[in-house]
Amino acid sequence: MGRKTPQELRSHRWYGVDDMRSFGHRSRTKQMGFAAEDYAGKPVIGILNTWSEVNPCHAHFRLRADEVKRGVWQAGGFPLEMPAMSLGEPIMKPTTMLYRNLLAMEAEELLRSNPVDGVVLLGGCDKTVPGLLMGAASMNLPAIFVPAGPMLRGNWHGTTLGSGSDTWKYWAERRAGNIDEKAWTEIEDGIARSFGTCMTMGTASTMAAASEALGMTLPGASSIPAADSGHARMATAAGRRIVEMVWEDLKPADLMTTRAFENSVRVAMSLGGSTNAIVHLIAMAGRAGAKLDLDRFDALSRSTPFLANIRPSGKYLMEDFFYAGGLRALMVRLRDLLHLDCNTVNGRSLGENIDGAEVYNEDVIVPRNRPLSPEGGVAVLRGNLCPNGAVIKPTAVEPHLLKHAGPAIVFKDYNDMAARIDNPNLPATKDSVLVLQSAGPLGGPGMPEWGQLPLPKKLLQQGVRDMVRISDARMSGTSYGACVLHVAPESFVGGPLALVREGDMIELDVAARRLTLRVDEAELGRRRRATTLQHLSAGGGRVRRQLLPADSARHAPGADGPDGAAADLAA
Repeated sequence: MGRKTPQELRSHRWYGVDDMRSFGHRSRTKQMGFAAEDYAGKPVIGILNTWSEVNPCHAHFRLRADEVKRGVWQAGGFPLEMPAMSLGEPIMKPTTMLYRNLLAMEAEELLRSNPVDGVVLLGGCDKTVPGLLMGAASMNLPAIFVPAGPMLRGNWHGTTLGSGSDTWKYWAERRAGNIDEKAWTEIEDGIARSFGTCMTMGTASTMAAASEALGMTLPGASSIPAADSGHARMATAAGRRIVEMVWEDLKPADLMTTRAFENSVRVAMSLGGSTNAIVHLIAMAGRAGAKLDLDRFDALSRSTPFLANIRPSGKYLMEDFFYAGGLRALMVRLRDLLHLDCNTVNGRSLGENIDGAEVYNEDVIVPRNRPLSPEGGVAVLRGNLCPNGAVIKPTAVEPHLLKHAGPAIVFKDYNDMAARIDNPNLPATKDSVLVLQSAGPLGGPGMPEWGQLPLPKKLLQQGVRDMVRISDARMSGTSYGACVLHVAPESFVGGPLALVREGDMIELDVAARRLTLRVDEAELGRRRRATTLQHLSAGGGRVRRQLLPADSARHAPGADGPDGAAADLAA
């Protein structure tokens, strides 16, 4: 394909035509202080900026947008910054998952309605990554993603802290009586030391790495700490490169292929990445017209070794990973498992981009011959409790719980759990299985990150630090423990999770990929009929008739499409 001419630019329709409309566009652009020499015959580059003062992960994006603009000007383009919805996981309630697809729609329409030839996407915190990339995939203009980068390592009394993961850890110790208020405040002061996303392998770092493996970032971009000067240089380089991508007409459809998504899954699994990667990557693949489903995700995870010793599944943090060689070095260790011929935003193949990368610390990025686990970080479960699937992160589970059976302690919703979890009369032991209902896409609503249920206070005081927990919720990628998530169909629409009663035996077998409710079908049938009558009498029949049974498959983790709000949110 030859290079575009200025007359073939999409923005030419706004700025280059001799008519009244173009006169208006040009005069209004001059109203902002720009001269014709700034934009005439040049690629117009949109910079979608998700900066916000209620999103600490993106606090540096004001500056990064300016650095992207510098690169665009250097390459002969015309940059225009456009604010987009900022989805800040640390502060927004009940969950940013309610708004991921709204951001995708906003990104698509910002690009569609404005004189944009190419776009640089500034995102990082969890849902901003898939939201921006989904919108870019739908619009299919040349696009490059600039990840926010992880924050610096936390510190408390010489102990290295990781955001999210150590929050849960030390909160458990506080509830157990092992951490006083003074220490808790000191941890609060030291755990988040700079702008940037969580420096553990949470959803943000997982999705940034997956985006690089997908070919949508410059090589190495996903590993650079937010506060490192290399991050600013990367932003400027992205600005330069997007101008060339416009002339070359290199678009997301050329990069976001089925094989590229398989690379993304491989990389996320080798990192011990977030369970949220499933719902986001499958939704992104759906937007891009690529093929990726739960079974393919699980198959790739089974055949991908876990190599990145990063919390919550390991010991180190993202800053250590960067110094150890970063994602390019990790992908070198996966060469034989990757589709190396996939193209990327810099116009080179993935294989070319990782050539020459080295591992500098084998305790952080371990060799293939001694993996942290022979399988990847996420497993997909099936069984009578989750006929449409459920997920778990085996690499973050205490080993003795990977195969476990125990009696259920059932919470009908989040408020019920919060009211009873610390009651000393709660009939829970270390072998109990905690079950949270009504926490899925409709029940939450929005599938909040409630899946890492707190352990009962009385068990924390006895030294228990992990238990099997089951819900139709998600959990933060920084979380850990034997948490079974995304149970589908969700309990709110009558999935089997709604039929669990106190004392029912539940069996988890991760190696066999099974989650089983040990209750016979006749009894489950009686409970189902009783639950249906109760729901109908409470006015819930409309939702049930719409969603069950024919629609239940649409609420499997990762379902994406035009089939209603619940399917959209689950995706």
